[in-house]
Amino acid sequence: MARARIPPESVGQRIDHVVAAAIPGLSVAAARRLLQAGAVRLEGRKPRKGAKIEAREADATIEIDDAALAGARGEGARLPVAPDAGLAVEVLHADDALVAIAKPAGMPSHPLAGGERGTAANAIVARFPECAGASPDPREGGLVHRLDTGTSGVLIAARSAQVWPALRAALTADSCEKTYLAEVAGAPAGAGVETTPIGRVGRRGGRVRVGGGRQPQAAETAWEVIEPREGTALLRVRLSAGRPHQVRAHLAAAGMPIVGDRRYGVEHEHEHVDEHDQRERLRLHALSVRFQHPVSGETILIEAPPPDWAMIRA
Repeated sequence: MARARIPPESVGQRIDHVVAAAIPGLSVAAARRLLQAGAVRLEGRKPRKGAKIEAREADATIEIDDAALAGARGEGARLPVAPDAGLAVEVLHADDALVAIAKPAGMPSHPLAGGERGTAANAIVARFPECAGASPDPREGGLVHRLDTGTSGVLIAARSAQVWPALRAALTADSCEKTYLAEVAGAPAGAGVETTPIGRVGRRGGRVRVGGGRQPQAAETAWEVIEPREGTALLRVRLSAGRPHQVRAHLAAAGMPIVGDRRYGVEHEHEHVDEHDQRERLRLHALSVRFQHPVSGETILIEAPPPDWAMIRA
């Protein structure tokens, strides 16, 4: 474990800035990734990346996992994803070619640097070690797609390098149907379709823009109201191959931002929204994926049980 002391003058400062200042060669962005991955401990607990240092924590010791720190610094960034048997995830489907899990909200899909832990990929390779060598990028642990950290639901990985490209193609084909549940702000009526192309924006393409951005791609998001609520509505959303952030961006562009989505909407104050970290409050769930099995050719449907907020209340 790498260790560093929190100086007294750090009280009131964000912990990601304090960690970056305490560890030579570590950027604030890398410190945030370490905190998000659960690789940082403060007085025996894992602090949130947006937390601020409290007075009682002055002179306390920060501990950082050595392998995760090396990855965050760029040392061994192509290391295979490390197994993490301590992460409990539900296996929805497993056969000789692929495995699907129910990713919890708040868990990143895969590490951003070698050595990081606390992601769905870490959990997958702990249960299915062969997935570690299946994807071209060893950090992905066989994953053929990803879900945003705040999104829960179906996440699929290949179990061999031979299957990975075919599975990737199956999940990006027009015949692939993905269904989501989303709780949105406002009172939308009936159903609708958003078809405006989506392009990347930002220095690293970490955001998208509906009707603009770089290299806009065609995208279609169909939605229907399945339960009106007080100040919000529960939607069923369907799309085919899918673009990054497609559901979030398209619904926001249609005037229906997802509850808890600060990136593409506005923070919606509602009695049913809890007060935990932003990553755990995004009301978006990947309910099911229907696609052609890359080996058998049969149509396969994988579903993830909906979280409490997505249950019909009537």
